[in-house]
Amino acid sequence: MDTLTPEARSRLMSRIRGKDTKPELIVRSVLHRLGFRFRIHRKDLPGRPDIVLPRHKKVVLVHGCFWHGHLCKIAPGPKSNTAYWSPKIEANRARDDRNRTALKDLGWDVLELWECEIRDLQKTEERLRAFLHTDPGRPVQSG
Repeated sequence: MDTLTPEARSRLMSRIRGKDTKPELIVRSVLHRLGFRFRIHRKDLPGRPDIVLPRHKKVVLVHGCFWHGHLCKIAPGPKSNTAYWSPKIEANRARDDRNRTALKDLGWDVLELWECEIRDLQKTEERLRAFLHTDPGRPVQSG
């Protein structure tokens, strides 16, 4: 059962962002520090990917654990109103799969980063470097 009034719940939910989330900003900051230039939320690509590196033909998707159904320790799944949330999250997962497949079919390499993973900045940087094939000792030549 929801502990908030409908008005309070509405106010809370209206503050949840779909773009420029904290995890997205962290990943963008790491990429920028590594010397990469990128575009965000390109409308001409399936699913409007969070981060697009056109020169490298690579896309980084930054997923919130709850919203995309990661079921990790920071978002073990909906605890209330499961009749609403479970199908919604499953639909999000199905949409993510379709978008990922469409991007790959268009020749894009795709990296998915989860909100819980991004908390470890060193691992996030290592995953981005591996995805973008860069040497930790060398600055990136992207431009």
